[in-house]
Amino acid sequence: MAQDKRTLYKGRVITLDIEQVKLPNGVLLEMEVVRHPGGAVIVALDKHNNICLLRQYRHVCGDWIWELPAGKIDNKEEPLSTAQRELQEEAGMKAEKWLSLGDMVSSPGVFTEVVHCYLAMDLSACDIQHEAEELIEIHWIPMQQAYEWAISNKINDAKSVIGICRAYVELDH
Repeated sequence: MAQDKRTLYKGRVITLDIEQVKLPNGVLLEMEVVRHPGGAVIVALDKHNNICLLRQYRHVCGDWIWELPAGKIDNKEEPLSTAQRELQEEAGMKAEKWLSLGDMVSSPGVFTEVVHCYLAMDLSACDIQHEAEELIEIHWIPMQQAYEWAISNKINDAKSVIGICRAYVELDH
């Protein structure tokens, strides 16, 4: 439980706080906490059992990486609304059927971020609304191949690996 908190930085996406914390065992310590609004990741599955993977340039990684469509929760929207919006913005798709694949914490020692994972099916095309700072290539990859890429480290984005593996199991592969 936080005893005292001070904010060092408040940005467009994150806030960095220093908190005085008393752990359940009575130990007192100072922790850096990065507050993040959370997000959603989507495994979009078409009628041919292909999933949407994005090849996206990520400056922090210094390279192009493979990812599922995903994004941060805006204005405290519901996680499913985030997933629906991000699927449209990044992949140009809408889905009639949505299934929760659970959530995940990205780095619980420092970040408050929780990412909600969804399987989206019964897809139809719509307008893409990429943001100016997004460099994205859209690819449709067979589920089996995407799963193999996830377990072989060709896909190394954690939320994407987890989403693909959870969907793979959910679909009884």
